[in-house]
Amino acid sequence: MTLDELNRELAALHLVGFWSGNVTGFEQDIEPKSAFEPHLWKWQHIHEGLLKARELVSLEMSERRTVRLANPVGAGWATPTVHMSVQLVRPAEIAKAHRHSLTALRFVVRGGGAHTTVEGERFVMSPGDLILTPNWTWHDHYNGSAEDIVWLDGHDGPLVKALEVIRVEMFGRKQQPVEAPPDLAIHRYGRARPYEKNVNFPDPPFKYPWEETYRALAALAATKGDPYDGVLLRYANPRNGGPTFRTIGCEIQMLRSREKTKQHRHSSHTIYHAFRGAGRTEVGDRVLEWSAGDCFSVPSWQWHGHENASADEAILFSINDRPLKEALGFYWEEPRSE
Repeated sequence: MTLDELNRELAALHLVGFWSGNVTGFEQDIEPKSAFEPHLWKWQHIHEGLLKARELVSLEMSERRTVRLANPVGAGWATPTVHMSVQLVRPAEIAKAHRHSLTALRFVVRGGGAHTTVEGERFVMSPGDLILTPNWTWHDHYNGSAEDIVWLDGHDGPLVKALEVIRVEMFGRKQQPVEAPPDLAIHRYGRARPYEKNVNFPDPPFKYPWEETYRALAALAATKGDPYDGVLLRYANPRNGGPTFRTIGCEIQMLRSREKTKQHRHSSHTIYHAFRGAGRTEVGDRVLEWSAGDCFSVPSWQWHGHENASADEAILFSINDRPLKEALGFYWEEPRSE
């Protein structure tokens, strides 16, 4: 018998030899390599699509009116583990209540006065606010203002789909009953807090108000900052101080006037949103020129650095899969030698 004959015999039985070219061997050094590409999504295109959908797509037709960020090689996802869409809710509209196995978050970018209700607690939404929707929590959205509201929807849908554990359940009515004062979680998880006897969710519903976030960024702008990310803040889990979620990390950073960071790489995938200002990010051999509203992705293990060439500050909000990689022992970070 020849080796080719053995390979064919095994293939007919749905078996593969380790020596086959179809299996990665360990005879040489191997570096992580993502199949996903760096990509820039311009706000003009995102917003124009949302405005057209505003007139063409009702919430009776589609449960959520969102435009998804689709990586050119990502089969409809922005990265293989975390994803981002942009959602628009018109005045007086209700995005009806449901819950799912996906962990999700909302970062408000336009409008105000609407609210998201999570597990009976109402969170008022304003630009720059970050609202957490842990997996398997009831949530719905209502826009009681006179203007459209737009926010980023981040979630771990690609991971949940790969694990084959997608689960969705609809609430019996459009909206769930409100059972707590608005934004109660901000007080429940403040520096002085009540003792929790019964913990229903490892990651609790929560809101990080923009005023507090920006106050911290502005104060820390006087410090040296991070050489690779400028003034960087990580949204801490309100219960344990760890990562925002077990599968998703949320961060926000300020690039000060004329600030250019050093380059590094890490094994986490990241999706950025330019909340304020403009700049450029080098990713591998590509340069992504971004301005306010744009979104862009940096795949795992690619050299990258940011630059703000203007006299004004630039602020980037981002989500990543670092908590997941850290929990599994797959997170690495490496500075680029100068």
